[in-house]
Amino acid sequence: MGTNTTSGVQSVDRAFLLLERIAAEGGEMTISHLAEEVPLPLPTIHRLLHTLIATGYVRQLSNKHYSLGPGLIRLGESAGQQLGAWARPHLAGLVEELGETANMAVLDDDRATYVAQVPSAHSMRMFTEVGRRVHTHTSGVGKAILALLSEERVEAIVSSAGMPVATVHSIGTLPALRVELARIRERGYAVDDSEQEIGVRCLAVSVPGMPTPTAISVSGPESRVDDAFRARAVPLLQETARRIGQGR
Repeated sequence: MGTNTTSGVQSVDRAFLLLERIAAEGGEMTISHLAEEVPLPLPTIHRLLHTLIATGYVRQLSNKHYSLGPGLIRLGESAGQQLGAWARPHLAGLVEELGETANMAVLDDDRATYVAQVPSAHSMRMFTEVGRRVHTHTSGVGKAILALLSEERVEAIVSSAGMPVATVHSIGTLPALRVELARIRERGYAVDDSEQEIGVRCLAVSVPGMPTPTAISVSGPESRVDDAFRARAVPLLQETARRIGQGR
């Protein structure tokens, strides 16, 4: 056991530091690279990695690199389900106010995964499902998430996932995506304008303070999600995201 510190148990703090550093580097690192990136002695890193391997939260690959292990997948799935259940009342409030489908998604490796949804009562609405994984560059939630990240991490994500164009309106190049992300950061919300599905428009904002990059959105036919709808929806989305991020 590590000694107690003002922030908790030292060994636990250090273990999470390693996990977060590996995740930030794309999920795989050498021990020498880890030693360069974290302020810990090499023997301490080696000891913590050995413990994390034994518990299934890290695995050592054949090339001697260390990667995130399957134990984190189980935790992530459980956390995603709980997050979705907790977020549903907030999403229901958006649907009640705006009348369109509300969603929550999180960054899942190189895609965005929907973890919660409250559908609109309209017969013509956006159809997706909890658990669906989508490319970040073609979805409102995905672009809102990317706008939170460093340019290096954005490039790593789209390099891993590729940039297939779902429709003629989809962004298909990294330079164009960089321009779009700068626009999102400036105005405070993302728009998917028939980029994932023709005729569907989505407005999305990131959720501050989440351990995993997260976004919420409202989506519907472009005939209903017009400029007047946007003026009403964006402040509500931003306030809802703030309340979710504060755990309220």
